[in-house]
Amino acid sequence: MCRILVADDHENTCVTLGTILTNEGHSVTTVLSGESALEQVQRNEFDIIITDLKLGDVDGIKVLSVIRELSPEAKVIIMTAFGSISSTVKAMKMGAYDYLTKPVHKGKILNVVNKILADGNGTIGKAAKRPNKEDVGIELVGEHDSMHEVTKLIREVSRVNVPVLILGESGTGKELVARSIHQQSLRWDKPFVAINCATLPDSLQDSELFGHVKGAFTGAVEHKAGLFEQANGGSILLDEIGEMTLSAQAKLLRILEDGEVRRVGGSAVSRVDTRVIASTKEDLSSLIKASRFRDDLYFRLNVIRITLPTLRDRISDLPLLVDYFVKRFADQYRRDIKGIRQETLKKLERYHWPGNVRELENTIKRAVILCKSDTIEDRDLGELSERSETDSASSISEMEKILILKALEETGWSNSLAAAKLGISTTTLWRRMKRFGLKNPHG
Repeated sequence: MCRILVADDHENTCVTLGTILTNEGHSVTTVLSGESALEQVQRNEFDIIITDLKLGDVDGIKVLSVIRELSPEAKVIIMTAFGSISSTVKAMKMGAYDYLTKPVHKGKILNVVNKILADGNGTIGKAAKRPNKEDVGIELVGEHDSMHEVTKLIREVSRVNVPVLILGESGTGKELVARSIHQQSLRWDKPFVAINCATLPDSLQDSELFGHVKGAFTGAVEHKAGLFEQANGGSILLDEIGEMTLSAQAKLLRILEDGEVRRVGGSAVSRVDTRVIASTKEDLSSLIKASRFRDDLYFRLNVIRITLPTLRDRISDLPLLVDYFVKRFADQYRRDIKGIRQETLKKLERYHWPGNVRELENTIKRAVILCKSDTIEDRDLGELSERSETDSASSISEMEKILILKALEETGWSNSLAAAKLGISTTTLWRRMKRFGLKNPHG
């Protein structure tokens, strides 16, 4: 049992939540105004405080501010509507534990309260055991202002249990950021599951994400837990979220609202506590206009947004990245490589890097493996050295088309081999082939 304060200026909400929580054995106090909430916090101790963001005389942000001073150990749950996203973000940054979108459902409120209890009866006992960035092997390299902003957002969002939307081109490090968020959170010792939605056929998305029961469809010979169940207690990265089917989007929305998952072909509902991190290089607002993405799901995912810069936009970080990759791969492949020639580094800085940091990583890996001396030179870059000399004479788009066509021809039009050669995903390659009108001449 724990002591809970519910503050909302709608009496029905107070009565409903009070009944739900009292029936679970908790001691519940309800108030109808911000002023009354502040009086209660000053006079009594609470383990959990559930407050609306709009309380009339005193808003929920003010209540949260006072709670942080008077009762820093209390866990604060914010209740909000879709129209209060900016205030929700502010509340989470101020230390709110979680937020609930109105109307608040029984399953969701109990899921959050039980999670607080599971964390240690209102304490944060795991915090002392949380590993440092160095311990978990996650490193975001860069001194550009945009990267400082990214690392700052990671630190802030890691402390609170909210969905995160990561935006950026292919190869900018979206999965690395997602893993960093997970490892710096209280969930660090629980599963981290990453899935690229674009690699899942539409017909299998529901089954892979949410599981299925035996006999649900042809080939379903046994019960199977979905990725959300496998990540229970931890985090799941839904990469290329824009490729998720509308059916899967509806099920994801239910998980975000109620913490409930139902396997394909089954009737039983299971509860999961899985933090959702989504990423994409697509413009989701355009997908919403095209009726390919749900706007209500977008609002739920877009509480905290992290936008990653391209390598082109932070080219000043390239020497740091090159040095990092040279040391890493020299150690991995046991090569005595001291560094890179300045002239060669300058050529890398003139290149436009359509594959971003991932392409640079693959380029340096190849150079370290093939280097014939103790210093990387132009010859170790292969065709990249020649390409960098022509960038100034060609547009990025035209150059990209030439590179993709050349890679396809050299690999016999194998999408997987060409994508690996270019340092991009097969999905990205397919989209660019479509954009440039490149078709396999062999059918």
